[in-house]
Amino acid sequence: MRLSELDQGLSAVVQEVEDLTEKDPISRRLRDYGFVSGEPVRLVGRGPIGADPLLVQVGYTRFALRRNEAARIIVGEPA
Repeated sequence: MRLSELDQGLSAVVQEVEDLTEKDPISRRLRDYGFVSGEPVRLVGRGPIGADPLLVQVGYTRFALRRNEAARIIVGEPA
């Protein structure tokens, strides 16, 4: 499942961040922000217009991500 498909309020664990191109700068930035394998994430909220952006929490930090950015993050069920 992709982070962009997660229901609001639910938690998951990051499995990987997909690179769309070689040396993908957006995917690299997401990994730098802490979206790495094994890290718990939670979808806190969705924007009012078209459900964009998404408010996502990783660790104790919250980020506003576009849906297309969140779609690069593959998540699984929490252990």
